[in-house]
Amino acid sequence: MRVVLAPTRFAGTLTAQEAAMAMARGWSVAAPHDDLVLAPMSDGGPGFLDVLGDALGGQTLAATIEDPTGRAVPAGVLLVDDDGTRTAYVEAAQACGPDLVGADHRDPAHTSSFGVGQLLLLALSTEPRRIVVGVAGSAVHDAGAGMLAALGAGERDVLGAGGLALQQATTGHLPGLTSVVHRFRAVELVLATSATLPLLGFQGASAVEAEGRGATREQAQALEAAFGQWVDVVTRVLPQPRDLLGGGARRIDKESGAGAAGGIGFALLLLGARRADGAQYVAQQIGLPALVAGADLVVTGEGTYDWRSLRDSAPSAVSELAMAAGVPAVALAGQVRVGRREAMTAGLSGAYAVCDRPEDVPGALADPVGTLEARAARVAATWSPSPEGTA
Repeated sequence: MRVVLAPTRFAGTLTAQEAAMAMARGWSVAAPHDDLVLAPMSDGGPGFLDVLGDALGGQTLAATIEDPTGRAVPAGVLLVDDDGTRTAYVEAAQACGPDLVGADHRDPAHTSSFGVGQLLLLALSTEPRRIVVGVAGSAVHDAGAGMLAALGAGERDVLGAGGLALQQATTGHLPGLTSVVHRFRAVELVLATSATLPLLGFQGASAVEAEGRGATREQAQALEAAFGQWVDVVTRVLPQPRDLLGGGARRIDKESGAGAAGGIGFALLLLGARRADGAQYVAQQIGLPALVAGADLVVTGEGTYDWRSLRDSAPSAVSELAMAAGVPAVALAGQVRVGRREAMTAGLSGAYAVCDRPEDVPGALADPVGTLEARAARVAATWSPSPEGTA
């Protein structure tokens, strides 16, 4: 059989590449006769540049930028030239990802996306035709104001002080916003994210995600109010584009993905970005549709396969491609928290957990490679029996 292994990262334990290699080693133990194709995946979050760099090549420009708390951290921008067209890839998580801030020190009310703007400045300096910003996973909740400050939209005393400071914002804090927007008009800007949240409202960034980033319920409500103030200020400085169909003003804060990464999506949409599903975008760039079409089985996976995995995720993008090609797909995950029916609805023929019981979790965390290899071997024995006439 030809088996495509396309996992995303197992958050906190394995990168996408490490997961794919562990699966391959385990699979080869039980089914050495199979032809394995490794195709690590990303949804635009941590590992976005590594996945694309392995598949596309290119050059990485190293940089030192600020993390959510202002500390210096290493980062980079991936440059890929194709037939005279330069694309610069930016991974927002390098500047604002949750891995940069310990769980006991997360403060979404005051952390800043300033470092994301620094990465965009580096990308712009290379004169690309296109800039693709992978946005998934964030310890920041500032509506992208810090990012805009780094780009020159205004001083960072308010814009770079975190989401709560935006309740103090006035039009006078954005003297350079129009110039920043004009600067990006010469570049195709892509917001690569699987997030579909708007910025405001009961289904918006603050209501849905602020508490998960460490905010109290009261802080989440205050951040919602601050974001509302920010949108009002931005709209007065930069009139919203017209809706070509309805004729009225487009509400960028209501657009799909505006709430991504604590509102960084909103700031990118202000700059003229178009949203693309992060996982689907990566799949196209690494040639996954063709790999899946030529496979007998597709294996995806991630750390925890739960209800969020059923849509708008790297595993869901992989399973959708498999369904379209008529190829069976299965998932291997550290833990599986959905039922068989839900997994089948998502296009999977099976979802297999490394940890079948809660008490197995500490052991898996202690040896994530070994336990994933072992589970992959057991799954291979089920899906790829030995060829006739062999042991």
